[in-house]
Amino acid sequence: MMIEPVLVVELLALGLGSGFLAGLLGIGGGMVMVPFLTAILTSRGVPADVAVKVAIATSMATIVFTSLSSVRAHHKRGAVRWDVVRSLAPGIVVGAAVASLGIFAALKGSSLALLFALFVGFSATQMLLDKKPQASRTLPGPSGLFGAGGVIGLLSGLVGAGGGFISVPFMTWCNVAIHNAVATSAALGFPIALANALGYSVAGQGATGLPAHSLGYIWLPALAGIACASVLMAPLGAKAAHALPVKSLKRAFAGVLYLLAAYMAYKGLSG
Repeated sequence: MMIEPVLVVELLALGLGSGFLAGLLGIGGGMVMVPFLTAILTSRGVPADVAVKVAIATSMATIVFTSLSSVRAHHKRGAVRWDVVRSLAPGIVVGAAVASLGIFAALKGSSLALLFALFVGFSATQMLLDKKPQASRTLPGPSGLFGAGGVIGLLSGLVGAGGGFISVPFMTWCNVAIHNAVATSAALGFPIALANALGYSVAGQGATGLPAHSLGYIWLPALAGIACASVLMAPLGAKAAHALPVKSLKRAFAGVLYLLAAYMAYKGLSG
């Protein structure tokens, strides 16, 4: 596949849009990136089953870079619970390895598309209702945190998300203050993304039907374009969050997520 000018524009636009929305609404960029990357790839002749896998893997790889920008800002405010990061990270790495090296490669792209559709539909509903989990207990011990990290790394690896959709509710449920939970989740995005990205690059070696310039399941042109653009736009989105009616925007964006979920469900069912 040629890296034509139109493709460069599409990838940069996707990075700008997903980065801005991530900063504005606090959502994972993968919810936007995966459906659009799937569409971009299939429109250029990549088989749908492969396109879904490449989109998920590439989306996760971009989080390696965007999470660094995010956690730097949170760390400056002293909001990151590094003790929690250290306790969850080992389980995350193990869960990510199981997902990216084993289950991801074994599952069909159509199954992953359906799983992604369910994840986005659930996230859209949470955003629409704006529900906040009630704090009710304290964090578990080392073995409990290792297990929780494993679940976060596993599920994140299967849907190409940074893990915030699980880690933030888990931490607030365990009586971690919401601003600390969000900041700590941002810090966890780096080990989640790095471990899964390494797994995708290894698991995709020898896979057929991959687009040109791929490292395993990671499509390098998309990774470069989206990561550069999203890192630039995320701070602007965060700044806009203080000036715009974010609650109303979240409700509107939930509708867009339902459409993206429907598209991925269609891809999964027709695959």
